[in-house]
Amino acid sequence: MTAWPYIHNKNVKTIVRSEGCYLYQDDGKRILDACGGAIVTNIGHGRREVADVVAKSTLNTGYVVPPWLTPERGALVERLRRDWLPDDMSHIHTTCGGSEGNEAAMKIAVQYHAAQGKLEKCKIVGRNVSYHGTTITTLAVGGHESRKTGLKHALQIHPCVEAPYLLRCEASDPTEYYVQQFINGVEKEDPATVAALIAEPITGASGGALIPPDGYWDQVSEYCKEHDILIISDEVMTGYGRTGTRFGYQHWDFTPDIIVGGKGLGGGYAPITAVCSKDRVAEKLASAGFDVMFHTFSAHPAACAAADKVLQILEEENLVAQVEPKGNILTTQLQGAFSNHPHVAEIRGKGLLQAIELVANRDTLEPYEPNERIGAKVANLALEKGVSFYPGGNGIVKDVLVIGPPFTINEDQISELVRGLSEAVDEVTLN
Repeated sequence: MTAWPYIHNKNVKTIVRSEGCYLYQDDGKRILDACGGAIVTNIGHGRREVADVVAKSTLNTGYVVPPWLTPERGALVERLRRDWLPDDMSHIHTTCGGSEGNEAAMKIAVQYHAAQGKLEKCKIVGRNVSYHGTTITTLAVGGHESRKTGLKHALQIHPCVEAPYLLRCEASDPTEYYVQQFINGVEKEDPATVAALIAEPITGASGGALIPPDGYWDQVSEYCKEHDILIISDEVMTGYGRTGTRFGYQHWDFTPDIIVGGKGLGGGYAPITAVCSKDRVAEKLASAGFDVMFHTFSAHPAACAAADKVLQILEEENLVAQVEPKGNILTTQLQGAFSNHPHVAEIRGKGLLQAIELVANRDTLEPYEPNERIGAKVANLALEKGVSFYPGGNGIVKDVLVIGPPFTINEDQISELVRGLSEAVDEVTLN
């Protein structure tokens, strides 16, 4: 291994600056960031006001051990509690990334039951189309097989239930089918042994903006409540306005017990994730004397300052409210480009988290062979045309291109995005 694995790869782009919705290479070429990097950038690139608070914090406090309070930490917690979280969710633990955040959430769920003497409730249920991180535990509970390469033999097996994927669902009532699949999976394990379900409310890159059918989350949450199974909502990708609501779960009538929100919290300006739990969960841990151990760089003051400023900008510029109408424009243009395309099976998503799925045959939904790497080829060609997309899929869902631009994108830039994607899809699949 080299010190930096891409350093000798001549095909890797070198980005020297970014501004608004664009990235700029060292040769001057401009790239429209149609995926926000990794569905991260929300307020746009190059915001000086964020850089200013990071610089001020760095000079003011530098590093302070996580359990101690700093002005930046206090301000972020206050803003999250006041403007973003449910009233009964005031306990916040921060990590640097989503992998750490999801692992912390799973630990909290197990501790919650242990605090009540229910040591048998220690299983975490995941879904077969999902992604929760790159640690050993988050890989094990996630449903992204290709990312387990060389590791699967060492991963602890977690119960896995079927995630909603309507393109391949032949049931007359998809909601009933997927809810029953979830219940069957939990019953097979015995609900008395299950601590939590971890799931993305809208599946991210592993499935390509998969939206569950109406009624799914309502019924799953009722079952979990009946059997004292916590719901961990992995909002690393869907949180902080990405789908048009503050968090993705808010498209349905339920509230999770733990929310893990990253990516958009720092907006790409700092590595930070917030793990937020209902008060009843945190209070059980406290009464039992259980700690939630911090990571060295958890709640780094400069990262907290950046996140607080990103949330302030989202609020003051009313950017979350702009996501749904801009998402509708994006959907309309994608449908215009691909609704009759012989190799585009579906256009899906909410707000500014959308995707198209590519197939060898639209009529039969026959997928491309994995070794053809069609999604990657489309993404690479689009990049050469000056637009960056996020290729996804997990083996069950194969070739998807995920779209997640900054919330500041305008209609002309949406047209530029769709035009670049359409040209790349046509050149790869029709030639």
